[in-house]
Amino acid sequence: MLKTTRHLAFAGLMLAPIAATATPLTMEIGYIGEIVDAGPVLSNIIPEPEDAGLQGARLAITDSNTTGRFLKHHYQLHEVQSSDSQALREEALALYQQGVRAFVLNTSATTLAGLREALPLDALLINAGSRSDKLRTEQCLPELLHTIPSRAMLADALAQWLMMRRWNRWMLVRSNTEEDSAFAAAINRAAHRFGGRIVEEKAWSFDTDLRRTAQKELPPFTTGEEYDVVIVADERGDVGEFLPYNTGLPRPVVGTQGMMPVGWHKMIEAWGAAQLHSRFEQQAERWMNEKDYASWAAVRTIAEAVTRTNATDKPTLQNYILSDQFELAAFKGRKLNFRNWSGQLRQPIALVHPRALVSSSPQEGFLHPKTDLDTLGFDAPESRCQVAE
Repeated sequence: MLKTTRHLAFAGLMLAPIAATATPLTMEIGYIGEIVDAGPVLSNIIPEPEDAGLQGARLAITDSNTTGRFLKHHYQLHEVQSSDSQALREEALALYQQGVRAFVLNTSATTLAGLREALPLDALLINAGSRSDKLRTEQCLPELLHTIPSRAMLADALAQWLMMRRWNRWMLVRSNTEEDSAFAAAINRAAHRFGGRIVEEKAWSFDTDLRRTAQKELPPFTTGEEYDVVIVADERGDVGEFLPYNTGLPRPVVGTQGMMPVGWHKMIEAWGAAQLHSRFEQQAERWMNEKDYASWAAVRTIAEAVTRTNATDKPTLQNYILSDQFELAAFKGRKLNFRNWSGQLRQPIALVHPRALVSSSPQEGFLHPKTDLDTLGFDAPESRCQVAE
């Protein structure tokens, strides 16, 4: 503790001359959060907190003001949450008219497209809620950045680990929502990309309450050709929560349940992450989840750009964010930056089960001419998008 105190005091002395001559500025940031109806839940899954994402943005504002005070930089968060997408558009536009030019968006892909249409192009928009692969490849919303990992990044992270373990025969079980089909498509792509083989793909489409019948129904459902692992695509948790220990063959379960690829998790403790968790839990009185982290990273991205450029206008900030000079210190063991084609934040993906970190991808041996982080998700030749010219 004494060493840390001296370090902070030294840092303060070093920054004092800069602070004395710095021009005070205020960065206004809008947080737009969509409260999404999860639909009927057929399991005992713990629901996502209604303030998921918002608490991460709040913590990032606190962190940014802590460091920004030396430079006389102040950050202010304007919070909007609603289940009505039209209301979100109207509130976001109202914030824009009040002078807000940076927005963190924790919404569905459809609502995100509406917000991009409503807000002028001199507003900096960062997606911290939608994992849609189409937003990174085909539906190229103008100048949109992303801090939450895409489904393709999650699927590729999982596939690399499976291939490293030589578990190359996969049974894929998907539930019946549009999001589950999208994740299943990402798994199929990852299999083709890394050499996995989906020996059988099954769709769970029953309205069965598996809390009572899982032991009876799931073993025959997952019986078939020999497989090494069951991969489940069930983001809502209707069937996936019950698959571990109920498979036809005694095999591990991975995917949206079992061992999961995630952008963030409580079990990430190295590289200062434990301190981030501690600050978050003191503020929110719960664990930090993936959407909290994505919103935290979005606000910290903006703050880092403001710190380095001493500016608040969108062109200056976005040009810096997409440049080779930008680096985000984000408690993942590596400096992170953005892909200038899709606007996606490059980042390692953790592989976890509820109480432990198993591994982190990209796995050793998966190479790329620029950075191994680009082995996760869609690379430049695979995307039609081009955020930076």
